[in-house]
Amino acid sequence: MRHFDGILSVGRPAPGTGSGRKGLKNNALGMFSSVAMGLASTGPAYSLAATLGIIVAGVGLQAPIVTMLAFIPMLLVAYAFRELNASNADCGTTFTWATRAFGPRTGWMGGWGIIVANIIVMANLAEIAAAYGFRLVGLDELADNRLWTTVAGIVWIAVLSAVCYVGIEFSAAVQRWLLCLEVLMLVLFAVAALVRVYLDPPATAIHVSASWFNPFEVPSVRSLTSGILAGVFIYWGWDTAFAVNEETVDSAHIPGRGAVVSTLLLLVMYGLVSTSAQAFAGVGASGIGLGNTHNSDDVLSVLGEAVFGSHDTGLLLSKLLVLMVLTSALASAETTILPLARTVFSMAVHKVVPSGFARVHRRFLTPTWGTLGMGAASIALLVLLTSFSRNILADSIDSVGLAIAFQYGLTGFACLWYYRRVLTRSARDLVFKGVLPGLGGLMMILLFCYAAFVVYADPGYGASAVDLPLIGRTGGVTVLGLGALSIGLLLMPVVTRGHTVALKLQRSLLPRRLPRHAAVDTASRYVPADSGSGVGGDWYDVIPLSGTRVALVVGDVVGHGLRAAATMGRLRTGVRVLARLDLSPDELLSRLADLVEQTAHEGGPGRGPGHWTSHHDAALGVSCLYAVYNPVAGKCSIARAGDPVLVVVPPRTGVVDCPELPPGPPLGMGGPPYQSTELVLTPGSLLVLFTEGLLQAADDHDAGLAQLSRALAGGPAPLEALCDRVVSAMLPGPVDVDATLLMVRTRLLDRNQYAEWAVLPDPAAVATIRTAVSKQLRDWGLDDLAFTTELIVSELVTNAIRYVGGPIQVRLIRDRALICEVSDTGHTSPNLRHAASDDEGGRGLFIIAQMTHHWGTRYTRTGKTIWTEQDLPSGSGP
Repeated sequence: MRHFDGILSVGRPAPGTGSGRKGLKNNALGMFSSVAMGLASTGPAYSLAATLGIIVAGVGLQAPIVTMLAFIPMLLVAYAFRELNASNADCGTTFTWATRAFGPRTGWMGGWGIIVANIIVMANLAEIAAAYGFRLVGLDELADNRLWTTVAGIVWIAVLSAVCYVGIEFSAAVQRWLLCLEVLMLVLFAVAALVRVYLDPPATAIHVSASWFNPFEVPSVRSLTSGILAGVFIYWGWDTAFAVNEETVDSAHIPGRGAVVSTLLLLVMYGLVSTSAQAFAGVGASGIGLGNTHNSDDVLSVLGEAVFGSHDTGLLLSKLLVLMVLTSALASAETTILPLARTVFSMAVHKVVPSGFARVHRRFLTPTWGTLGMGAASIALLVLLTSFSRNILADSIDSVGLAIAFQYGLTGFACLWYYRRVLTRSARDLVFKGVLPGLGGLMMILLFCYAAFVVYADPGYGASAVDLPLIGRTGGVTVLGLGALSIGLLLMPVVTRGHTVALKLQRSLLPRRLPRHAAVDTASRYVPADSGSGVGGDWYDVIPLSGTRVALVVGDVVGHGLRAAATMGRLRTGVRVLARLDLSPDELLSRLADLVEQTAHEGGPGRGPGHWTSHHDAALGVSCLYAVYNPVAGKCSIARAGDPVLVVVPPRTGVVDCPELPPGPPLGMGGPPYQSTELVLTPGSLLVLFTEGLLQAADDHDAGLAQLSRALAGGPAPLEALCDRVVSAMLPGPVDVDATLLMVRTRLLDRNQYAEWAVLPDPAAVATIRTAVSKQLRDWGLDDLAFTTELIVSELVTNAIRYVGGPIQVRLIRDRALICEVSDTGHTSPNLRHAASDDEGGRGLFIIAQMTHHWGTRYTRTGKTIWTEQDLPSGSGP
């Protein structure tokens, strides 16, 4: 890969999707830098210069209170950001959080809203910085020239992109210096203006009045809403503190504190400056009045000379004020690149946009194409908008408000929905995770709807209007704002298709419902990863086996997406087929490993056992735990591949135990042979089988097991409720990789459900066992099956006496079918064949196969067991 200048890229792919695991530079920013990022991103001086006149034109003398009222929804949304960040400090912010709360489609639109708002405002900030740069050096003619402002804007975007690219610490240092100059000049301007009002007032000056802070004096609801929406724009940007959360010290808490502090400081600053500016200039429509439409896009430059004077020190301060607006626009542009690049970077890591955007510079530890690519996109938009008309460029900045309101409103609702299950846990959770974010989201969405369909849709609003089919003439701001968001809707099915298909495939391959079984009660949960890349191949299964035994399986496939889900389906089918052969757990895993290696060999050269290449098959390295529980003996035989853990909770003590299992290599990786171990379980024991994803929220593996133990030790509960309790405790927040949980409560088979006899290897014993079997069937009320069962037992026992000898055991089990088992010490399995017409024997198994529903052979440590199953007569169930 090469950069735009042809230099060989030294980037590398991000290593993981989890917060703090993407390869960005950790612990680079402290609390002060976080606050500085939030403040600088709003561009206080530029925002006031460009917006204060618009607010005054709408609400008149109530501009200060309207400016301050816009703080309320911002603060409420800031709490939503804080709570979500504490749970998942992901630089994708709204994209990541909305995905986890509502799914990938909604998450994509949240990310798209960030992209739209930032790219549009980047184009505008660059042009403003270009114009102010020319004015600062006295080149006013160039400041009004479209070509030169466009060229200078391109240069500024390139310079700021380079600053952001060379490292977050350098960017933060630049921001701190620019912000200090900006705040100092704003405070100096506000104090000087108020001093002039009361000591040397100009003709336009009016004294500060309490009525300025009464929102009920605003002429109309429409004016109030328009003013607040404009006020929302001047507060926008504090969330940059969250966009750099993975590069901040204590990423779960510092960004949240920094954002809240930023919004509070902005409230004070905006309230002070708007009050002092209005007191000095008034709200008149001429001269320096804030209502003068000729000055509405830059009130501070006009007021600077009037407040400070045009001679000596006053001239210097006036120039500094212009410089301050310039640096404010530059600081805002720089801190616009940072969240934009990191949002796109996070979306690429989660496989929502091309993976090239997930590359990280090896030395700078900044997103390579996330920074440079978005800089190029901003340049392209600047050139596109300026090539059409100044009117479109002017309207585009107003349309940013729609994207802002959409993004913030979505985040507020995402917080409420994401934490809905814990809102009743405490009063704090209810207020800060539910009420405040919900109100903030509601206010933002109402502002979005009112502005888009009432205020901005008016053809007379803004600098342009468009004739739309079926709708008519519509304001250009609405067309640009909703049009930009609509592009995201058109792209959404394409970018979320992979996640949707993978999730559907994964869910379709998992058991739709677990079968009822005499041996166990079961409950399960599958928690898919919320990100586009995270849907993987974890699976669980409960497989009925012969003799009322049951197989329990959990597995974890390496990788994500369609390949992992398809691999999971292949392995789950392989396990079910091998399980029907009644193999021991260690032998089954050995055969499954052979299947994995064979599949890997078929994938192409360079793939062999023990070799895990960079393009490995998803089945290589799979972890799997396979257990067989026997309800007659109360024993469980277990083997594992990889590092799955089994948790056992005895019914009497309730003490959570993790029995030590023999180690085994992951499937397909080669290594020592698998081993089985056997556990003796008391009736009512709880077995918990799970994949590693269940422990992902814990600090480490041991801490996760300790947390799981605490959740299981909460007292006896129905399995379904216990599953919910464990999932809520273990995965209260984001899920970066999928997780499965299988809970099993064991039972012993009731003694009245089975009968056993030891048979001597003597042909005379056949008649005796036939009689005993017939009597037992009469006791069970199964006389209709007596003839066929006697014939089955007679044939199998006779074969055992004739070909094996030694001890023979017969067992009848009455479950959902009538099971007959004959065990001997032989290791040779009988074969079913069609006897020729002149053969004297060989028809026994053929007859048995005709009279039974299933039959088979399983091997034991002491020999083999031949079993048959017959359907019970209607109404004869256990």
